[in-house]
Amino acid sequence: MKETPERKKSWFYKWFLNNQLTVILINIFLVFLIIYLFSKIKFVFEPISQILGITMPPVILALVLYYLINPLINLLEKRFHINRIVSITFVFIIILALLIWGVMSLIPFVQSQVASLVQNWPQYWDSLNKSLQNLFSDPKLHIVQKRLADTNTSITKSFEKSMDQILPQTVNNISSAVGVLTNVVVVILTAPFILFFMLKDNNKFKESVIRFVPNRVKKSVGDMLSEISKALSSYITGQLTVAFWVAVMFFIGYLIIGQRYALILGIVAGILNLIPYIGSTLALIPSLVIAAFIAPSMVLKVVIVFIVEQTVETRVVSPIVVGNKMQMHPVTTILVLLVSAGMYGLIGMIAGIPIFAILKIICTRFFNWFKRNSSWYQDEPLIEDKKTESEDSDDDSSKKIHK
Repeated sequence: MKETPERKKSWFYKWFLNNQLTVILINIFLVFLIIYLFSKIKFVFEPISQILGITMPPVILALVLYYLINPLINLLEKRFHINRIVSITFVFIIILALLIWGVMSLIPFVQSQVASLVQNWPQYWDSLNKSLQNLFSDPKLHIVQKRLADTNTSITKSFEKSMDQILPQTVNNISSAVGVLTNVVVVILTAPFILFFMLKDNNKFKESVIRFVPNRVKKSVGDMLSEISKALSSYITGQLTVAFWVAVMFFIGYLIIGQRYALILGIVAGILNLIPYIGSTLALIPSLVIAAFIAPSMVLKVVIVFIVEQTVETRVVSPIVVGNKMQMHPVTTILVLLVSAGMYGLIGMIAGIPIFAILKIICTRFFNWFKRNSSWYQDEPLIEDKKTESEDSDDDSSKKIHK
């Protein structure tokens, strides 16, 4: 019986109904259509954004502290066989004692240094301007001197204007300032409770999420959550540890060379070091301004301290503490910082890299799933390979017949 030839397909079927590119474009169009429709009904999601704005700050603070404290709790539980709740309580008591000690001893000293620095900063800035004007006093550098004077005048006017605006706004917006202070207090008070239950339950969050996932993807979703948790833990603990040692190194270096406000400048350097690549350089600016007021030799000493700190940080501290756990190329990191800083400012610069790492893990796993299930990435054997396979099968069949 002869097989009936396949019915001739129309051009519409070939180019639209049975074309993968067309299907992909239609799917992309549907995605953008859904996004457009959501943008038109965004008022529906405003309560959700308000709820997230209220709940996320204490959750984020508790999450950061969780990744710092959880390794110690696990160590006490597994190696010393101490009950988890007892370990958490013991660690909380130690942290509370350290906070009380810091408030009683360090805070007054830091406050006095900050007050003195704020009071003397205009004098330091004027001294730096005079030094730069003397440096460019040569008639040949008249254009540079004029531009420098114009820049200084514009900065001074903008500063005075901002100060004139801040005072009325501060008086008129006392209620908003009280609201911000209340939010900060609420975050500080609620974060420890959230942290306690995070440490107590530990892996129950992962189990509760996987419970709602279909059985066939439970393992992959669990592995993805574990990978995200590991990446966040590595980034948070690594960055905070490096920032601590950067603050210590700057503080010791400034004490050795006799720089004023060594403690506050070291703390500022540690905090700004949370901004990758440019944080320590930003922290160098106020130190150079203060050093220029003291003596030109102090500027050189500050630069030497900065070079030594950068050498120790990049060659010793960062490789040991952080390493390459994020597996991000430096160019990718710089681009992420530029985009996140342009969109969300300082918060974006700090949170851009971990958010990008989470998105990278999700997209990588989705792409791997697509490769496994798509015909685009299934390698078909070559014609010669097919011929050899058919020849081998013919030989095997002939051998069986001969037997």
